[in-house]
Amino acid sequence: MVTIVFSHPWHGSFNKAILDTITTKLTKDNKAYEVIDLQKDNFNANLTEAELAVFNKGEALDPLVHKYQDILKKTDEIIFIFPIWWGTAPAILKGFFDKVLLVNFAYNYENGWTPLLSISKGTVISTSQGATELFKNSIENVFIPNMLNSVGINNVTWLNNDNTSLGTDEHRKAFLNTVEKAV
Repeated sequence: MVTIVFSHPWHGSFNKAILDTITTKLTKDNKAYEVIDLQKDNFNANLTEAELAVFNKGEALDPLVHKYQDILKKTDEIIFIFPIWWGTAPAILKGFFDKVLLVNFAYNYENGWTPLLSISKGTVISTSQGATELFKNSIENVFIPNMLNSVGINNVTWLNNDNTSLGTDEHRKAFLNTVEKAV
C-alpha cells in the first residue's frame, strides 16, 4: 500500500494539487493508498510532558499516533508532500516524526541504531519559492538520511517545485506531469 503524508494547511494550495495528481494516478493504476492529512486530522505536533514521560518506552498517548502506526505497518511505499518553510519541512511534519516514529516501532538502538520499518520506496515532494539548490543540504543530507533512511524508508527520491508562488502556470503544470510520472 502507498501512504501519503500530506503536510499543508490550505487545501487551495499547489501542494493540494500535487496530492490530487498523485491520488488520481494511484486510483487510475488501481494501487491501494491511504492519505494521512496531518492538518485535516488536527494532529497535534507538540509533545506534551505526559507524552514525553512515556516516549523512551516507545509508548504514545495520542490516538492518532496509534492510527498512523497501524497505517505505516501496511505501507510498502511512502510519499511526503510539504512546502519548504524556513529551509526545511513544516513543524507539523517534524512533530509526526517525533511522535509517531517511536523507539521499538520505527527503530531501536539496543545493538546500535537499527531501523525497524521496511518501506521499499520513498518519495519526498516539496515546494519552495527559493531555488531547489538552496534546500539540497536540508533535504538530501538531513531529512532523507536522518529521518527516512534511519527508520527503514529506502530508495528515496526528492522532487522539488521551486518558484512555486511567483512562477508560471506552465512551470507548475510541468511539475505536476513530473510528479505523475514519478508515482
